[in-house]
Amino acid sequence: MRRPFALLAAVLVTGVFAVPASAADGDEAFTIEDPRITESSGLAASRQHPGVYWTHNDSDDGAYLYAVDSATGETVATVTMTGVGAPRDVEAISVGPDDHLYVGDIGDNLGGTWPHVWIYELPEPKELKDQTLKATQYVVQYSDGARDAESLVVHPKTGRVYIVDKNEAGGHLYEGPAELSASGTNVFRPVAAVPDLEATDAALSPDGQDLVVRSYFGAVHYDWNGGDLKRVGRLSVPFLGQGESVTYTADGSRLMYGAEGERSSVEPEDAPGGGGGDGGSRSGGDSKSPSGEEGSGDGGGDYKVGALAVAAVLAVVLGFRRLLRRR
Repeated sequence: MRRPFALLAAVLVTGVFAVPASAADGDEAFTIEDPRITESSGLAASRQHPGVYWTHNDSDDGAYLYAVDSATGETVATVTMTGVGAPRDVEAISVGPDDHLYVGDIGDNLGGTWPHVWIYELPEPKELKDQTLKATQYVVQYSDGARDAESLVVHPKTGRVYIVDKNEAGGHLYEGPAELSASGTNVFRPVAAVPDLEATDAALSPDGQDLVVRSYFGAVHYDWNGGDLKRVGRLSVPFLGQGESVTYTADGSRLMYGAEGERSSVEPEDAPGGGGGDGGSRSGGDSKSPSGEEGSGDGGGDYKVGALAVAAVLAVVLGFRRLLRRR
């Protein structure tokens, strides 16, 4: 009778130690291994491929997008965009409600002198392989003059595109037209202030209720409030060097922060306000742990639960064996 109980123990313990579903969904830290990716400036969680993140280089790389598997850090697909000319300064990427990728060629290293910038839209490929895809190119101007920007988000419900400009003294959230036009100029207008932050990227939660804007070394959480932003508080951000990117995980439970450089790291932090993942309560202040310390996002609670579960499984198995011996 030892074999059935040994098998039962193995099954139960294996279940306890199995990789949780969240790990397969790409909410753990990873390193971008592709030597071609040296200036990762944007990050977006795939909606069709769990655990995969889209990224791109900054300037002088070409019209390329890279799909990175967070389980290994390896690039599993390279997409070459056509129909977009020669990109100048690609700084952001976001996924829309239609599973289309929106790429922001919105940087201006000359300090805000380009007469226009561009946004590219293309369907997220259903199959991860090296391929060439035609993108739609949109011409963008700002109602109050040229400016530098590195942050682009697409509202997950309406599909409307927004840009946050980059300014040492703080910038603004710019709202695009209800629908972008490929045949004319798309004018973006300021709708809310984003003060005291030099924005290098931004991310909207999957439910469209929370906006996170990051800078090189920090981030601020806003209640989206229909685009009339309400500041909630500052967020704990992992130190990664030149912090350039942020995205919500596909389920909204975590924020993934990235940086530039060879073999750059992507690190997670718990998302504020529930993130739209499980309908959790919304945060009313700075992101803190119950003890008042800045959240580390190290998953310590999961280890404790796992240890208790293992102890419980062993206790059950031993109990069955003792009962059998008595009989």
